[in-house]
Amino acid sequence: MKVVRLPTFDKSDSDYRGQVMSNNARSTKGMMGVNSLPVNGGGNVLRKGLPISVQTKPSAAGSSMTNSRKTESSPDPKDHLLLMASRRVWFTDPKHGFLLGQIVDLGADKVTVEPDSSGMRAGSQLQVAYESVYPAEDNSSQDYDDNCSLMYLNEATLLNNIRLRYERHQIYTYTANMLTAVNPYVEIKGLYTAETIKRYQGKSLGTLPPHVYAIADKAFRDMKVTKQSQSIIVSGESGAGKTESTKYILRYLCGSWGSTAGPIEQKILDANPVLESFGNAKTTRNNNSSRFGKFIEIHFETNQKVTGGFISHYLLEKSRICSQSSEERNYHIFYQFLAGAPAQLKQHVRLGNSKLSDFHYLRQGCNQFFGEKGTLRDPIVDDIKDFKETDTALSHLGLGDADKVAVYSVVSAVLHLGNICFQDDPDDQRGGCRVTVESEADLQVAAELVGVDQDELRQALTSRVMQTAKGGTKGTVIMVPLKVYEANNARDALAKAMYSRLFDYIVHRINQSIPLKSSTAYIGVLDIAGFEYFTLNSFEQFCINYCNEKLQQFFNERVLHDEQTLYEKEGLGVSRIEYIDNTDCIDLVESPKNGILSFLDEESKLPKPSAMHFTTEIHKAFPNHFRLALPRKSKIKEHREIRDDEGFLIRHFAGAVCYKTTQFIEKNNDALHASLEGLVQESRSPFLKNLFTLTASLHSSTQKLTGKLTHMSVASKFRMQLSELLEKLRGTGTSFIRCIKPNAKMVPDVFEGGQILSQLQSAGMTSVLELMQKGFPSRVPFAQLYATYNGLLPPRLSSLDPRFFCRALFKALGLSEDDFRFGLTRIFFRPGKFKEFDQLMRNDPDSLSQMVASVTRWIVQSKWKKSQFAALSVIKLKNKILYRREKLVVIQKTVRMHLARKQNRPRYRGIMQLRKLESQIAAMGQTVAKLKKDRESSQKEVDKVRLELAAAIQSIKSNVKIRPENIEKLHKDLLGKCDSLLKTLSQRVEAEKNAEEQEKARKMREEMERQKREKEEQERAKQLEEEHRRKKAEMEARRKKEEAEMAIKVAKQKSVEQQNKSNLNDLIGFTDAAAVEQDKRDVELAYRLAQESNGNATMEEAATPTQLKRSNYVVNSRAGKKYDLSGWKYSELRDAINTSCDMELLEACREEFHRRLKVYHAWKARNRGGKASSEMDERAPKSIYQHQQSYQPSASPSPPPGGIPLQRYFRIPFTKDGQNRGLWFSHFDGQYIVRQMEIHQGKPPVLLVAGHDDMQMCELKLSETGLTRKRGAEILEYEFEKEWNRNGGMPYMRPLDRRNS
Repeated sequence: MKVVRLPTFDKSDSDYRGQVMSNNARSTKGMMGVNSLPVNGGGNVLRKGLPISVQTKPSAAGSSMTNSRKTESSPDPKDHLLLMASRRVWFTDPKHGFLLGQIVDLGADKVTVEPDSSGMRAGSQLQVAYESVYPAEDNSSQDYDDNCSLMYLNEATLLNNIRLRYERHQIYTYTANMLTAVNPYVEIKGLYTAETIKRYQGKSLGTLPPHVYAIADKAFRDMKVTKQSQSIIVSGESGAGKTESTKYILRYLCGSWGSTAGPIEQKILDANPVLESFGNAKTTRNNNSSRFGKFIEIHFETNQKVTGGFISHYLLEKSRICSQSSEERNYHIFYQFLAGAPAQLKQHVRLGNSKLSDFHYLRQGCNQFFGEKGTLRDPIVDDIKDFKETDTALSHLGLGDADKVAVYSVVSAVLHLGNICFQDDPDDQRGGCRVTVESEADLQVAAELVGVDQDELRQALTSRVMQTAKGGTKGTVIMVPLKVYEANNARDALAKAMYSRLFDYIVHRINQSIPLKSSTAYIGVLDIAGFEYFTLNSFEQFCINYCNEKLQQFFNERVLHDEQTLYEKEGLGVSRIEYIDNTDCIDLVESPKNGILSFLDEESKLPKPSAMHFTTEIHKAFPNHFRLALPRKSKIKEHREIRDDEGFLIRHFAGAVCYKTTQFIEKNNDALHASLEGLVQESRSPFLKNLFTLTASLHSSTQKLTGKLTHMSVASKFRMQLSELLEKLRGTGTSFIRCIKPNAKMVPDVFEGGQILSQLQSAGMTSVLELMQKGFPSRVPFAQLYATYNGLLPPRLSSLDPRFFCRALFKALGLSEDDFRFGLTRIFFRPGKFKEFDQLMRNDPDSLSQMVASVTRWIVQSKWKKSQFAALSVIKLKNKILYRREKLVVIQKTVRMHLARKQNRPRYRGIMQLRKLESQIAAMGQTVAKLKKDRESSQKEVDKVRLELAAAIQSIKSNVKIRPENIEKLHKDLLGKCDSLLKTLSQRVEAEKNAEEQEKARKMREEMERQKREKEEQERAKQLEEEHRRKKAEMEARRKKEEAEMAIKVAKQKSVEQQNKSNLNDLIGFTDAAAVEQDKRDVELAYRLAQESNGNATMEEAATPTQLKRSNYVVNSRAGKKYDLSGWKYSELRDAINTSCDMELLEACREEFHRRLKVYHAWKARNRGGKASSEMDERAPKSIYQHQQSYQPSASPSPPPGGIPLQRYFRIPFTKDGQNRGLWFSHFDGQYIVRQMEIHQGKPPVLLVAGHDDMQMCELKLSETGLTRKRGAEILEYEFEKEWNRNGGMPYMRPLDRRNS
């Protein structure tokens, strides 16, 4: 909810031209105050923080929807209350609205008030808040025609004035140009007679007592003067008298300004009883409540005669046709026809002697008649009399007897349709229903009246047609049976469709009877349902209250906003008032994308719409909206029992209303299903058929397709009609009539103040009071005021300018400037002041002659003053000319100096600025001198800039017309070049300096790094030397140990060999060796013989060559081994040694491989003769083989600890061929040699690697070579690797490294 400050509304000039406020003496007294007491003209003088003064209008309590307002700063009102202790005040009362009382004491937040002795609470004292206390009139029993004439304009005095007038049967009261009408519920004699109509013809507002005829007359005169259409908006709650006020307005317009109720006018008047019969009904709040809205346009020709009319209707309450509450009735036409129709006519439409209780659509509510035939009484409603008027009016409107019978037949058909009941059909397996036996008679009558076959009507009510997408272009038609509740809904839908289309037809025939011929303007009367709130509120109340929100917004714009805008345009300086803008509530309802109506339409288009889902989506979309709340937030107990998904609460401008949404979707969709639509189209009744065709044609512009997704919903249709209505209203001048309902029981002479105060606040009347008290409700253009009164003045005065004439007139009359204001185009009057002015102008001739004399005297004085002012002005002009002549010389001299300075000063300043750059160029020369590189090129650049500077200075000196911006450009260019060059030179100097420092730093770092490396190398060499010394000591200790162990083993072996040798010689003789040799030769001979005989001779297995007998050493070495490698080839053993990662297999292969090498080399040595060949086959120094001959180990030595073979390196002298002396290097991996190198002077080195050069390498084990016991033979690893790498040897990878990689 947002509070905005208003602009205004411009009434037509004639709105206020005749605005005459009564009781001028009383009003003048009100402006002066009582006992010199400062008063707050219309506000709450007791409200804290509000000023009380004569000049400012009070900050009235206004509407209940407006916030408390403050004007200028002022003393605490409690100081003024001390002065008011003897005065009476109004204080709020829930029942009576306000009660009179007297202030007894003042508290911090409340006032102690003693009620008046004549009041309901006499003798007691009450604590009342400051905001609830208002000042009372001195004479609280005096009433006023216009509320603006009150001394204090506030809610309390407004309500009291209306109460006083109501008690005196004065039901009409003005508030400026708006009319407040209180329903008397009784006929007031002489109030609406033809004489009364004549009395109000052509009279301005305020000239006669307030009356609805005065508003109608004002609208007609405004239309006549301004040539603009007018609208009269009649608003109020149900039962406030809107319909009656509308009838009286139409009667006045048609009977007064028309051709004395001619044919057209009479038809317009006859439309009212017809519309009331078919569109009005008895409710709990009104016996003749309009259940639809209507806007009646009366069109006029150029000569102001009625030429035709047009009626627009809105939102007929269709649900009332099928159901009503216990105290309400259906539409009047049902009761009127049963009560007043002739028996023959009732028999013709199959009603006969039927009673109200015979029909389901009537017996749910109050089944009583109004008038003689029933128990209900009302001064306006009488069913028998009203039927006769309706029937006569239909005839006047052009309906013949056949048309009327057709209309009554539809009414009867609706009643008989309501009597059709359904029950479950046990024979239908799909859960369908059937018509009950008791309803067959009504079914037959209804079918006859509708013009269809009885079985067709039965089928259409108990089943519906569903068309599938398959089965051809038109699909497959399937009959779907309806359940009982679905059949009831279909029946009610058909009844509502028939009645609503009948209502459309009646309005259409009325418009046809009053056609438009040539209309220049029209007067429209809007009568629409007022704000409604019940214990149970549904879709109808939602739409009605939405409409009232829109009308309230229009009222705010037209009365409050536009009025203040006019004050601003005319420059009156009237302070603005605040009011509640209900735009947020309207947006909540009608926003195109996420409004409540949009959600409702979207939900209706779903395959299975749900009211619960619709309500839930509303609450989700607006969780924190000020205007929307859950039902549990309501202050009514019945509303709090509604679940969150069954309703919502909206805070309207008139108060919060809780809506139950269970039937929103059904009521929003008024489309018939295909079966019923087809049934009506096949009707034999041309009238009924035409009803649906006519309705379709009326909506053809907005609805061309049918179906669930394309059918226009009720809410969308109403929203569109409402938009069109407001568009019409905005294009017309507007008058407002606020109808007030005095009590809820609808009885005369009962005034319920609390309820009426709420209605006044909702209607915005309190805000209007505040605006009128602050503003100037009466206004007249200067030309119109001049034209009105110049005839009363002599010719010498009537020829004046209108504006000057008005000023002269008001000065002559001596009117207070507080009572009127001059605007730009018109003059504005305070409430009641225009009447005083008019009375002064129309006084007796003596007073008029005195006024003319005063005006003449004021004009003469004004002209004399103007002449004096003119003479003085001429003398002043002469002195000014002389003074100016003297000063012109000074001005010329100064201008010349200024021009010279203006021309040359930029050149001087430019040259001075350029001279300053010379010092910068000199600094650049010093910078160039510091350069060691590119000095000459830099100097050339500096010289170039120096030359450009000199050229620029010379160009400024030589060019007198050079522009300052060109000088500035030269300076900026040179300054930029100097700065850029200086920066470049500085960078060069800085770069050279940085380069020198970097070079010095680089050399220092290199020297430090070199010293550090030397120191580290020395330390490393020292550590390495210590490590080598340690390792050599360890090698020497290991050699000595092995040498001692070997000596012991050799001694033992010699003793064992000697013993074995003696034993062997004894056991084995020469004969064994000879026998073996002989056997070998015999086998060879037998084998050769077998080959020569070409297979004739066979050789036994025993004759094959026998294998050599293995030595005991070989046999013993193989015993207990894991791997038997005797069958492996030489190449397989070598590949296994080179590639295997299995250490055990690797050792076994090595041992077998070297054993075979030994055998091979031993065989080779035995079969090679001569010394030379023996020397050529030297693979190692002889000392190694000599040691092998002297020591034959019995088994392999035990592996080293950890299972990882030791890497040992040896270097011994090697003399080859007896001449070449050199060195022999060897690398043993465990017991087997893996690398071997021979270095001889003058010959290339020989580098051998195991696995590739095994035949040329030493085949002995390390333990067989005796190298470990030679002094100085073993060397360190780095010594071997150094020689190996120096001679181009490849790196060696141990078997363990192969396995890890």
